[in-house]
Amino acid sequence: MSGLAGGVLVKGHGALEILGEPRHGRLLMAHGAGAGQDSAFLKRVRVALANKGVQTLAIEFDYMRQMRREARRRPPPRIDRLVDELSRWCDLVTHNDLSAPWLGGKSMGARAASLLAARDQAAGLVLLGYPFHPSAKPDALRLSHWPLLACPTLVVQGSRDPFGSREELASYDLWGASVHILEDGDHDWKPRRASGRRQDELIDEGAAVVAAFMSEAKTR
Repeated sequence: MSGLAGGVLVKGHGALEILGEPRHGRLLMAHGAGAGQDSAFLKRVRVALANKGVQTLAIEFDYMRQMRREARRRPPPRIDRLVDELSRWCDLVTHNDLSAPWLGGKSMGARAASLLAARDQAAGLVLLGYPFHPSAKPDALRLSHWPLLACPTLVVQGSRDPFGSREELASYDLWGASVHILEDGDHDWKPRRASGRRQDELIDEGAAVVAAFMSEAKTR
């Protein structure tokens, strides 16, 4: 799959969107709960990562495909089902002639990726807007599996993310994970107008951090 760009239909699994050359590595990306890989945010993130030398392998979970077929919203299934589904995708894109894929994603997809890495191990993790707790439930932390993460792990988080702000992250034990905070970004890395920053700037910043982290991990 090196060097490919565009969609590949995988029978029984759905579409795999491949973008960029893997100069710094390959990243299997899962989406958030409410929006698929065609969300404006994720499309811009994938382009930014490709420009920085990270090949993205973007997948959609079955429930999102069903939403598209039925043209109506539905909640995602239990997270363990998503972990199993992501595992099957990981098996499909793993090949002896290619570098091992890193796991990652946005929000719920990041959580599924971290749970899979804790269960089965992974080359590395890139967690974009990780949902450290449900909305308005700061005490219901989603960190119990983090001590099992044995791979390089990067969190890229907006400083105002309602699922884990800068102040909240400072109080967590993240078991050696690296954290990069995007100043004034929200869950989609969108800053307030008064900050003088733009969302595309934060996306480019986040993509550069991801590429540098993956590149450095290869030399360890």
